[in-house]
Amino acid sequence: MKGYVRERKGGKENGKKRETYARVLDFLPYGHPDDSRPVYQKKPLVQAIGEDKFVLMELSPKRDKTVVVYERVYIGEGEREVIDHVIKRLRYTELTPTAKMELPFLLEKIVKDDEKKFIRIFNEAKPITTRLHTLDLLPGIGKKLMWAILEERRKGEFSDFEDLTKRVKGLHHPERIIAKRIEEEIIDEDVKYKIFIS
Repeated sequence: MKGYVRERKGGKENGKKRETYARVLDFLPYGHPDDSRPVYQKKPLVQAIGEDKFVLMELSPKRDKTVVVYERVYIGEGEREVIDHVIKRLRYTELTPTAKMELPFLLEKIVKDDEKKFIRIFNEAKPITTRLHTLDLLPGIGKKLMWAILEERRKGEFSDFEDLTKRVKGLHHPERIIAKRIEEEIIDEDVKYKIFIS
């Protein structure tokens, strides 16, 4: 997320990729409920999360366009079909109750939809310090499970989540584990070690 801010301030890439696609967390056809202006002055809003850097953002849909929760919308350069522009970046605390409720499910969907990218965390995870391994940061993975993953990995990389759960006894739903860690990094911006959000 910090990279996203630097990128916007600098006005150029800075070696960081901008979000190209976002997933809808909530659609507010009459604007934000905290907005005290009369209804006719309010504009529709979309709360969404970027697929690549997991940036939370508020979007303005084009006139007469509606979206549904989980919908994938293009927010990159050039012509956009549904979204007019990105209004601002959001903090977790600024999300609506609906968006907060949908976030874990949507993160799990993003992880499942890009399984090849996320299986790499298990294939490429390295020690951070002499006492801490990247796999230790994943919720529900203790030392015993970490060593089981590393032992199996020596025999060959994991091809997908199914292969991982077959080979490592006691490891279930890796997509949920990863989604939970991403959610933790989104909620607590000061988390010491970040895996998914830079």
